[in-house]
Amino acid sequence: MAVNNSGTKIAIVAEVSPRYLAQEQLDGYNNRDIEAFLKPYAKNVKVYNFPNELRYEGIEKMRERYTGFFKNTPDLHCKLLNRIVFENKVIDHELVTVNGNQFKAVAVYTIKNGKISSVTFM
Repeated sequence: MAVNNSGTKIAIVAEVSPRYLAQEQLDGYNNRDIEAFLKPYAKNVKVYNFPNELRYEGIEKMRERYTGFFKNTPDLHCKLLNRIVFENKVIDHELVTVNGNQFKAVAVYTIKNGKISSVTFM
């Protein structure tokens, strides 16, 4: 919080909660809206397979991978089964539907500087 010299204005600054960022990207995913999906991610986001295998890096690479996926998968849906938030981590247990098939997955989001800086899939 900051106050100007004359005491007539106040500024309050807060980081977006990790829970909000995880939900924002999930909503974009379920709506197959690439811009809404990418909004909470950092430009240099890193995407991993558990435990630490780097799949790709960067929001433009993510855009390339998900644009066609969203366009070509009309039944795409991710149902949140459970969410745990601990400090700057969000762990989502999900039931994902893709082309009539369902599978369970776990995604671990790490938040830094108000953006999702990495996601690890299990």
